Amino acid sequence: MTLHTLGLIGGITYHSTVNYYMGINNGVAAACGGHNSAPLIISSLNFQQVRGFQMAEDWEGAADFLTHHGSLLRDAGAEAIVICANLMHRTAPRLEASLDIPVLHIVDAISVVARERGLSSMGIMGTGWTMREPFYADRLQANGIRPVRASDDDIAITDTIVFDELTQGIVREESRAQLLGVVDRLAEAGADGVILGCTEIPMIISQADSDVPLIDSTQAHVAAAVNFVLSDVEKP
Repeated sequence: MTLHTLGLIGGITYHSTVNYYMGINNGVAAACGGHNSAPLIISSLNFQQVRGFQMAEDWEGAADFLTHHGSLLRDAGAEAIVICANLMHRTAPRLEASLDIPVLHIVDAISVVARERGLSSMGIMGTGWTMREPFYADRLQANGIRPVRASDDDIAITDTIVFDELTQGIVREESRAQLLGVVDRLAEAGADGVILGCTEIPMIISQADSDVPLIDSTQAHVAAAVNFVLSDVEKP
C-alpha cells in the first residue's frame, strides 16, 4: 500500500492545525484499517510572525515566509502542500509557482463540496481580507460557484470575533449569536449556503446551529488532503 506524504503549513493557528492533524489521520485510518495513519510533515509557524505580516499587509513578505516553509517541507519529502488556513491562501499563487509539487487549495476543496451538495452560490465568512478581497471570491468563481459578499458591517463583526477571540481560543455565546446573524443575512442576500471560511469559525458555529447549509472549510480541506494521501490506494 502506497500512501502519499503531505506537508502541512500549520500554526495559523495551532487551534485549527490540531483539527487538520486529527482529521487527516482519522480519514486515512478509516479508509485503510489496521494501524495505518497519514504520513505527515508539519511546519508549525509562530502565528505572531504571521500576524505581523497580516497587520502590515505585507503579502509579499508573507508569501516569501510561507514559500520558504513549503520548500522545507518539499525537501523533507512532502509530495503536496496543505496551507492550514483560509486567509493565507492569499499567498498560494506564489507557492504554486515556486514549488514543483501541488498545493491543495482550500477553495478548490470547498467548491467540490458545494457542487456535490447542489449549492451554486456561497456566502463567504472569514477574516476581513477573506470576505472582502478577490483572491478567495475569484477562485470560487473560477470553480463555477457564485460568491456572495457580506455587508461591511458584517465583515467587521466577523473579523473582530476571529482575531480578538477565536484565534486566541476564546469562544463566547454572544459571538456565536452574532455570527449566526451574519449567516442569516448572507442567505437573505441570495446565498444558497455559507462557507465557514476561517478554520477557527467551526470552533463556535456548526451546521447544528443553523438551517442555512454551511460548508466547514477545514472539513472540506481535510477531505481533499485524505484523497491525496490515498490517491494510489486501490479501491475495494
